[in-house]
Amino acid sequence: MDRHDISGSGIAASIKADGAELCSLRDGTGREFLWQALPAWPRHAPVLFPIVGRLVGDTLHHKGRDYPLTQHGFARDRRFAWEERTPTSCRLSLQDDAETRARYPFAFRFDVAYAVADGALSAIFSIQNTGDVPLPASMGAHPAFRWPLADGVSKSLHTLTFSSPEPAPVRRLSGGLLLPDPVPTPVEGTTLRLDESLFAADALILDHLASRSVRFAAPGAPSLDVSWEGFAQLGVWMKPGADFLCIEPWHGYASLIGFDGEFADKPGLLLIPPGKRREAVWRIRLHA
Repeated sequence: MDRHDISGSGIAASIKADGAELCSLRDGTGREFLWQALPAWPRHAPVLFPIVGRLVGDTLHHKGRDYPLTQHGFARDRRFAWEERTPTSCRLSLQDDAETRARYPFAFRFDVAYAVADGALSAIFSIQNTGDVPLPASMGAHPAFRWPLADGVSKSLHTLTFSSPEPAPVRRLSGGLLLPDPVPTPVEGTTLRLDESLFAADALILDHLASRSVRFAAPGAPSLDVSWEGFAQLGVWMKPGADFLCIEPWHGYASLIGFDGEFADKPGLLLIPPGKRREAVWRIRLHA
């Protein structure tokens, strides 16, 4: 596997060229916090680009033509090029080519950079419009963390604690597409008490997000903070029966059930002018 290891400040991570995917995240004792791509879900922390979620019919419509584009886009299944590698950081890139243009007819450069510093891992996602027309795109992170966070600790003791109260209704999915009506949030003030039943109907989507960070914790277990800048939504997901929890900063979300129009008109997209760049950052801080 073509991968690069980085470490410093009591945190270590491994990143692979396939999908620019974070595949290991360990504290100073060597304890692993990331789901290890077991058969229940064979990924660790996929990178989502150029869409987040699904399109109706898994099809992108652009100027009278249809393009096949499946859930979460193609970046997670493409090999990125290494641009920089140091003991504490790395940067990878993906650029449009004939294969991407057959699915997504736009010129782009997508960079993913990881670094460890001050006891945290940061990931910077950067989309550059290398074409001469506006670039419609979404990007998102999909890290899966071990749940429970420690052996012998009940899943039901775990919580997510947001940095701000989250009273707004949340969105749910059907068949991977956004249901039209929001539902009352299960977040009580700043606290979401975790239970597998929350995810029986797929992800929870906070699309009117007040917080810029959340803590995943349980009594008697280590904890972690996920924070973000430049992402507008947060998805929380697990596959029922599997021992992981995904905490996912996004810019963009699945198509609304019934929306089958021009891709550039899809709600939630970034529209990046020619020659311009959009950047977003997410971070993980581990606590013993």
